[in-house]
Amino acid sequence: MNKLETLLSQYAMYHRSKRNILTHFFGIPLIVIAVVGMTFIPLFSVSGVAITLAALIGVVLCGYYLMLSPIFGLMMSAIILAFYFLVQTLNPLIVNAGIMTVLFWAGVFFVGWVIQFIGHYFEGKKPAFVDDLIGLAIGPLFVLVELLFVLGLCKELENKIVNYAGEYKA
Repeated sequence: MNKLETLLSQYAMYHRSKRNILTHFFGIPLIVIAVVGMTFIPLFSVSGVAITLAALIGVVLCGYYLMLSPIFGLMMSAIILAFYFLVQTLNPLIVNAGIMTVLFWAGVFFVGWVIQFIGHYFEGKKPAFVDDLIGLAIGPLFVLVELLFVLGLCKELENKIVNYAGEYKA
């Protein structure tokens, strides 16, 4: 198995319950967009364009995903970029509503984690990142590939993961 298959398979060992995976379809995107929102802090400017902490983290994370798989890396880059622009669009609306953006995104982050922990209650296992912090980066990629599996795509990768991590449970 290559590095991508190994990381996804190890992560999958903590996620065999279909109910747990379903909660991840909601919880992980909420957590990712919340991290983008909480780190949407301008650090410096290049030719009049503000460079945020979120942008720097996104570039590093997307670079990692691209290293693991150019195709999945491009997909994840598009998703993270979309979240970045969504946060950029929402932040002025949040401020206009009289809410501090960091508090709003912290609330979204909290809700995302509550959903995650409900899923792990169904699973009967702790989250993968407890044993290996790389799980925090692999989680969003896992959600993407699980969505592709639901759509009937990437069957060879799905078979490798199932062979390593075990069959899905109800």
